[in-house]
Amino acid sequence: MGIEEFLQNFVLILLSMMSVAFVIALILLVIIIIQVRRINVPPGAGFAETMLYTPLLVVLFLDVLDFALDFLSAPIAWIVLDRLGLKGLRGIATFESLIPLTQPIPTMTLAWIAVRVLGKDRFIEKGYSDGR
Repeated sequence: MGIEEFLQNFVLILLSMMSVAFVIALILLVIIIIQVRRINVPPGAGFAETMLYTPLLVVLFLDVLDFALDFLSAPIAWIVLDRLGLKGLRGIATFESLIPLTQPIPTMTLAWIAVRVLGKDRFIEKGYSDGR
């Protein structure tokens, strides 16, 4: 097998995986629209506090969409998070979508798990979001 055949197979497999991920992202978006609609997050909530209110389906959607569309997922993620009332996640999700080579890493899902396991206090400076 030559290098050209290897690259052709690699690109074909990668495009197939991205297509499947896009279909999964669309299915997750439909489920989110039907079940979640809007999330009541306190005004001024930061990233970690917003993550506590965010259902797992939403962060899975963001990671799968990021894998499927690479940097093109940034505006879609911004709009979806805005419509769901998750303004504290918009900037981080958009920034993460624009960083090259992070697409296969489920960063939003890992952050969601970290906030729940370690607690939001480890991610927020004392008094930053508590209004002290």
